Amino acid sequence: MNTKANYVLTLSCGDRKGIVAAVANSIASQNCNICESAQYGDAETDRFFMRISFNAPDGMTKEQFEEGFGPVATGYGFDWKVHDLSKKPRVLVLVSQMGHCLNDLLYRNSTGQLPMDLVAVASNHTKYQSRVEHEQIAFHYLPVTKETKTEQEAQIVDLVERENIDLVVLARYMQILSNELCEKLAGKVINIHHSFLPSFIGAKPYHRAHARGVKMVGATAHYVTADLDEGPIIEQDVSRVEHFHSVNELIAQGRDTESQVLARAVRYHLEHRILLNGDRTVIFK
Repeated sequence: MNTKANYVLTLSCGDRKGIVAAVANSIASQNCNICESAQYGDAETDRFFMRISFNAPDGMTKEQFEEGFGPVATGYGFDWKVHDLSKKPRVLVLVSQMGHCLNDLLYRNSTGQLPMDLVAVASNHTKYQSRVEHEQIAFHYLPVTKETKTEQEAQIVDLVERENIDLVVLARYMQILSNELCEKLAGKVINIHHSFLPSFIGAKPYHRAHARGVKMVGATAHYVTADLDEGPIIEQDVSRVEHFHSVNELIAQGRDTESQVLARAVRYHLEHRILLNGDRTVIFK
């Protein structure tokens, strides 16, 4: 029986010679086997980024590996973390009344395409309660008004803390998170929006895009920050629009693209493939 643990090591530091060799030698010295390795040196910031997945020998814990790797990490000034792949990240999805991204995530979750534990779905509407509960996933109805926003966000925080949530996915959740909530959940919230922003901000963006004769529709997934829709970008994509496409066809194309882009962004996060580089991201696909 193979009881080897699988881990991912992510790190960043000031760029210098010898980093790759030092990391590989430390891993090998602990009798671990490297399965996948990727690195990138940013010449503009003089910053180095690395992701390594590896198998550890039977019985080795994450803490034991960290202890052995510590001297190298200290010597090179690594900002680093070891992730145990046997422990799937716990995920909360927030949704409002558009269910295309939610349905896509539910399907991918049910077929094992995403390495996550989808703990719950919360919404300010009950529209998808039966759909979620059909998948035997907890549904939380958290209604919100302008007057109750603070209390409703406190409920979200309580849910995140109570369920030990590692990642919150805004699957077309049509509420702007407060600065306080963004700061509290920094680095663990992913949002999806159409790529017309900022050209078509507001209601019915696809109708307005159709009226302008756009030639492509797209979507952007990013981490949420207090600056609305300006967090570090994780993934983007577009699809072509022809002159004969109707508004409804634009909407359908856009929603398909949104679903795919969000799913890829979530997978990159779950597999620890994203490293922050200031306001940008390094993605080891």
